Amino acid sequence: MAPRTDSTVSPISRSSTTSTHPTHLNSVGYLSRKALPIKRNDAEPLTRDDVQFDLLSYIFSDTKAVFTTPYPSKSPKIPFGELYVSALYNSTKCSKVLKDKMLETPDFGVELAKISLLTNVGRINTTMAFFPEMKTALRTYHPVPSLQKTDGNAQDAPRIKNCLKAALLPSELKAVPPSTPEEILAKRRAGQCPPTSVVNLIFVLANHAAPLASTHFDGNLNFLDLFIPGKKFSSADRGRAFLWLLYHYLESSDGPNPFNDTYAQNHQGKAPVLRRLSESELRRENVDTPQEIDWGRMMSNQRNTFLQRLVSSIEYEKKAKAAAPHFISVTPESNQRRPRPQRQGYDVAKDDGAFLYYVPSQESPATVVPRPQPKVLHNPPPPPVGPLRIEERTMLQHAWHIASTTDPLLDSDEEDLDEHTRQDYCKAPNFSCKAPRQALPLLSSTTPQRPRSIGQATNPYITFATVRTHGDSRIDQSKTHIF
Repeated sequence: MAPRTDSTVSPISRSSTTSTHPTHLNSVGYLSRKALPIKRNDAEPLTRDDVQFDLLSYIFSDTKAVFTTPYPSKSPKIPFGELYVSALYNSTKCSKVLKDKMLETPDFGVELAKISLLTNVGRINTTMAFFPEMKTALRTYHPVPSLQKTDGNAQDAPRIKNCLKAALLPSELKAVPPSTPEEILAKRRAGQCPPTSVVNLIFVLANHAAPLASTHFDGNLNFLDLFIPGKKFSSADRGRAFLWLLYHYLESSDGPNPFNDTYAQNHQGKAPVLRRLSESELRRENVDTPQEIDWGRMMSNQRNTFLQRLVSSIEYEKKAKAAAPHFISVTPESNQRRPRPQRQGYDVAKDDGAFLYYVPSQESPATVVPRPQPKVLHNPPPPPVGPLRIEERTMLQHAWHIASTTDPLLDSDEEDLDEHTRQDYCKAPNFSCKAPRQALPLLSSTTPQRPRSIGQATNPYITFATVRTHGDSRIDQSKTHIF
């Protein structure tokens, strides 16, 4: 391996005379990373040129069993395709359903590995999904006709990336995996083979594409450029350079590399040369078949139909929710006195399972239902009494009235001779007196009454009863009856 050059040093720490080279490397890495992710609208298919189908086919169809497997296998050395599929299968984030599908249909495992490799290098970002029934607005759906021939509904990019991040060696599950190319080479020289998982190595190479551009290439090309269309390099040459880099870091960096060409054999640490294609040769690569084009259009139409139904259902739910009865709290205005809340009871039959909704009107104030009062039986009111005419009393009548209406227990100093106040102390005591009938006048009578004829009365006494009747509380309506 060639010694590490100063190109990996930050341009800030270099002098002005040598700062042109690292700035050039940074610009190369920036442009490659900016052009790396696939940018398509929702429901737009990903063509073979988008995914670089011929490059993926060359990588996963290579049969050279030169990579050491960290998992139990029939052979200690396996091709890259098997190594990558086994890494996905043994990931701690790979679901049981996905594992069963990979075992049941090996072609599905290869297609999933190709999409995962594009996610591994950053060509497919985490905003993409590959099943048309996706509802979230944070991702976009894209059919991939060339990589969805065994199962139309592949995993979405975020789940694939989580599965990749968990695809570590058993020794790396409890430790921090290496994060730089130098750390990986140090572990390999220390005798650990493989020094890290193939998935983690691809993450490291993608993150350090700019510093490694002059280490393994001519400085104008980096690791990410192998997966970007439009570079006009042969797919087979790019695939061989990719496998050469993986063997260089996973297996041996000093010995012979099975993916060497003449240039790589004569230049230690340099990747094989990439041949540029002519326009006619370039048009023959990554050509979509008519069946793939039709399938992509069909899935795009299916996606658009699903979105239309989804939007219609959402609008219908909003209208139904707005029209449904619901509780609305009515806040009284500040200038109005807030009425005391009344406890309301609702009598609902047990057989009736309907829910009662109470929606008070927003325009008129809520009606306050009065609290039910216990029923109390009252006597009917007496018939109305006509206006009372008080006649002028004689001295005898007034003395008799005072004697019969004054409370003997009340202090005489507190007595008030006012006619209204006298009503509060007026009582109706029952008493009998011996007096000649003709000597007793009718007291406080509304109208003069004729004395009752007793003829040959057996009782020589007359009983008087002063009865207080209902009427105006300000006037004493006492009547004296003769029995």
